[in-house]
Amino acid sequence: MTAYFYIAAGGALGSIARYWMAGAIDGRLNMGFPWGTVLVNIAGSFAIGIFAAMAAGESRWGLSDSARLFLMVGICGGFTTFSSFSLQTLGLLREGLLLRAGGNVAISVLVCVAATWAGAALMQALGRSGP
Repeated sequence: MTAYFYIAAGGALGSIARYWMAGAIDGRLNMGFPWGTVLVNIAGSFAIGIFAAMAAGESRWGLSDSARLFLMVGICGGFTTFSSFSLQTLGLLREGLLLRAGGNVAISVLVCVAATWAGAALMQALGRSGP
């Protein structure tokens, strides 16, 4: 039960940070392109890389399981789930599983965009407006 507390607390902080950062960036740039989201995804991917290295067994940082859950699953997960996807893809690349890594990228991007379209189309068919 304690693990869920760490994840929930980190998730709340990460979500708030994502909302603030993406809004601040998009508000300043006002370019008609989701730079806020792109930069949040990059920052979250960078952060989860740092935290993963800190949590690694040979690391001198030696993050506890609670800190790992709070930082990686909670904060990074709330900030952007793209960070988890990036870390998992990096793991496949490091293991030399290039086809699996490429498949993960292709499936995640293409299928998730298609699923978003399908969800929006479903709601439009039900008489609600979509994106």
